[in-house]
Amino acid sequence: MIVEEHINTIEQLIRRLNEFPNNFVYRGHSDSNWQLDSTLERVLGSKWSAENARKFEDRSLSTFISKYHIYNGVEHTPTSKLCWLSVMQHYGTPTRLIDFSESPYIALYFALETYSPLNNADFSIFALDYSSIMEQSIRHIKTKDSGFLETRSSISNDPDKIFEEVVDRFAYDILWVTEPLELNARIDRQSGTFLLSGNREKTIDSIINSSIYENCAMHKITIDKSLYKNCYALLRKMSINSKSIYGDLAGLARSIRMELQTYTS
Repeated sequence: MIVEEHINTIEQLIRRLNEFPNNFVYRGHSDSNWQLDSTLERVLGSKWSAENARKFEDRSLSTFISKYHIYNGVEHTPTSKLCWLSVMQHYGTPTRLIDFSESPYIALYFALETYSPLNNADFSIFALDYSSIMEQSIRHIKTKDSGFLETRSSISNDPDKIFEEVVDRFAYDILWVTEPLELNARIDRQSGTFLLSGNREKTIDSIINSSIYENCAMHKITIDKSLYKNCYALLRKMSINSKSIYGDLAGLARSIRMELQTYTS
């Protein structure tokens, strides 16, 4: 279960983010009312069902793979399902992956990137203990398959294979925190990783609230809207901006837009 807390000062925010140990991953939202939903869940919306989730992912994956060579320039061709899903996510195709970062301050950046002061909404950061989550997920798999001998350490050596041949193949009702061995530059710049549902027919929220993860530390930090400019100033002092995160012209353009928005609001 996710524990919610509210932050009212920049000092309180910095202290709280720095309190988290290294075994946490983070995600920022520009509206604190948003929950942890994958882009696939959001696109399907009220039409979400196990059948539609399965059908949509299969169709999207098949179409993306079949046409990839037409639009691909010099980028490497993915060699695993996890890598394909990662690339699809990168380019905006709805998937069951949810982007997270190992840095709470990069998560804070993403909370601000699409934030609009005109909406008058608080923003938020989710902080999840991925070590505990993965231990519980591995333990659950072992209750279903006594021959599964993998550990967190061994999984990190070949995450693509374990995802495809175990997690995805048997559609376990578990959370999985992972990234493909072949990371693109943007994921690396963002210290990125992914949270996903092992069973694509189940929503992230339904699995988070299952008994498997009742003892795992999960937090939602709601940040008062009045701290918007303070947070932008904090990240600027840390050189965390669109230019450093994206490293391209799109990042430069985002950086200029965010600066203009901040100083005209």
